[in-house]
Amino acid sequence: MTVEAKSKYPHIVFDDKGTPMIQGTTLKVIELVVEKLAYGWSSEELYFQHPYLTLGQIHATLAYYWDHADELDNEIAERLKKVEELQNEAKQRQSLLVARLKAKAAL
Repeated sequence: MTVEAKSKYPHIVFDDKGTPMIQGTTLKVIELVVEKLAYGWSSEELYFQHPYLTLGQIHATLAYYWDHADELDNEIAERLKKVEELQNEAKQRQSLLVARLKAKAAL
């Protein structure tokens, strides 16, 4: 069961782990922010991409981001680092597999 604690931002709540979420959805603030940063989307484009959100929810999310940018930017950087680590591990596993397949084919 998820517990929602209200924040001082309308439409923003915290789940039981303290993660800021958009109230009434399962969307994390950071997920919408990443879309804005990655694609350069305006509020209107975010609304078009997420028609189940209101413009008020989107603006509240962006206001929360701008007031907590350092914290959220650090979390985004940590997530990107983890993705890179996982990609490198996958490449290493794939390289080992390719080497074993080539060795078997040479037999």
